[in-house]
Amino acid sequence: MAEGHEGTADPRLEAEGELSMARLALEGGDLRHAAGHVARALAFDPRLPEVHELLARLAVHPDGGPGLYPVDQPAYLGDVVARAHTFAVLDHPDQALPLLVTAQCHRPDGAWADAAWMYERRTAERLEPELVRNSLLRLAGALGDPVGEQVLSALRPYLALVDLCLEARPEEPQLLWAASMLLRRCGRAGDAVALALRSEAVEPSFHAAMAAGYAFRAEKRWKEAERAWLRALEFDPGNLALHTDIGELLATAGRPRDGLAWVERALEQDPQDPTAFPTACGMRFSLDGRLEHLVALADHLRERPGGDHPDRVLTQSSQSRHWLGPIPPPTEAVVDVLHRLQEQGVDPEGSRLALTVSAPEPPSALLALRLAAPGCTVEVGAVPVPDPRLTVPEVAGRGPVRAVERRLWRYRGTTAEPAVGPPSDQAQEALRTLASYPWRHLPAAYDDAVRLSALPLEDLLGVMAHPPAPPNVAAGVWPAWIRRVQAWACLGIAHHRADQPWEGSERRSALIDLAFGPEDWAAEAALLSMAATAWVRPEARKDVAGLVAWRFLLAMEAARTRAVTVLASFAHLVRAVPDMDPEVLRLAEEALRDDPDDPDVTGEDGDAGDTRGTAQEREH
Repeated sequence: MAEGHEGTADPRLEAEGELSMARLALEGGDLRHAAGHVARALAFDPRLPEVHELLARLAVHPDGGPGLYPVDQPAYLGDVVARAHTFAVLDHPDQALPLLVTAQCHRPDGAWADAAWMYERRTAERLEPELVRNSLLRLAGALGDPVGEQVLSALRPYLALVDLCLEARPEEPQLLWAASMLLRRCGRAGDAVALALRSEAVEPSFHAAMAAGYAFRAEKRWKEAERAWLRALEFDPGNLALHTDIGELLATAGRPRDGLAWVERALEQDPQDPTAFPTACGMRFSLDGRLEHLVALADHLRERPGGDHPDRVLTQSSQSRHWLGPIPPPTEAVVDVLHRLQEQGVDPEGSRLALTVSAPEPPSALLALRLAAPGCTVEVGAVPVPDPRLTVPEVAGRGPVRAVERRLWRYRGTTAEPAVGPPSDQAQEALRTLASYPWRHLPAAYDDAVRLSALPLEDLLGVMAHPPAPPNVAAGVWPAWIRRVQAWACLGIAHHRADQPWEGSERRSALIDLAFGPEDWAAEAALLSMAATAWVRPEARKDVAGLVAWRFLLAMEAARTRAVTVLASFAHLVRAVPDMDPEVLRLAEEALRDDPDDPDVTGEDGDAGDTRGTAQEREH
């Protein structure tokens, strides 16, 4: 449905201008053009009384009526609203209400229904209950749960009409439970409970019990919601979506294992049920923390793209573990100093501190300090063994790689300098855009990074050492911003020369060079990109698991004799890679056992939660 007034500075002035044009056209006898201006005025400001007055004149004109407002596809929003109010003027509310609901579903925050006839008892008495029920269900299905304040304001005419319809037909069971569905979304959960229970008392039904369960759930009355849905299940014992709803309810109520049992009953009947399978994956991950459940869900989603429910489950589950969702915070001393300056109210940008660190820290961390506090200087006390400035092959002489060709940094003594040139303006802008938003989950991040596939490899490497300024240039933002820019740049590298098979590809080679280079945030970003590749490319999983495991084990070995600031982050990456060796996974979890920044709270008593994120009715 077209709207036709994007970017308008003052809708009221625009509506008044259209209204003036409509009057001129009507005086000239041009009803068609007058109606067009009225429709546009309604689209700008549907509450303007003068517009409704002129619309009424056109409605009763011998040559006027609904035909002045065509609603052929694609329909114009103003025409739909004008046609609806024209039917109301002509005393046909049964034809007006469905049109208004169509407009409301398209733009829920618009005051399309704010007209006197929607508040009249006579309107409610003339509308058939079935038409009202169907209209309410259509409207409820297009709304959030709960709705925001602006949408709630736009819905007040419908709520007034619902109350009048219920007064006119207080014992109409289908109208009662349909009204419950709408009122719950509008913050009237108590009224929604009462209406659903009244509907059940008048005529027990599946829909009335479902409405009662949703309303009880909105009030966090878990036991009553469970009992209501068990009543609904008596009407439809084979309803797998309801099995899943009950499971999610119990998990939210703190009974995750009981909830999973309900979902598994659904899976016994259909192992690939589009509702139960994703929910079970999320619940199992919440209970035992095993990545294989989310990988199975991602594979399911890849084979059946476009599913909102599995995507929501994968998103919610991913946000509980570093690198699957959130990027772990940096742990370097120079970053800690930067944050301490801010906590003390000192502007880092104007600071002239001279810092001494006991050993070389990751070049990217020093870059963050330099950009946030250009007046600060850093002196390195000593270079420990093994030397963090060297590449892994130079230090270890063993492992899956023998030489690192591409280098992001070069050292002059203990000072790191970019070994790559600045990127193009196009690359900087592309990375600034992507890095401004977190990813939902790794498969989504991989897919979104395809926008960077046209950039040359040199640009993607260059932006890691020469990052664009963040949208918020506050000094404390720089460390997290650089980590996000580098992560997205490496995800872009994962799409470089995507026509080449993973094994032997240029993108694999570039990511290995970064991952096995000097200890740096860039190594973390490269390992992340490999992990994301493994999520969406099953043929690469064994290779990626081996590469990430090797890099982590070599960091563990170095940590025996010196501090390795990226060790915890490497351990998180081990936990983010499909098909990881169980022994390596055990070592990573051991390394993270005392990590206070680990958001993963899964375990025996974990809260599986509502895996849909926001509660919405499903088709039962």
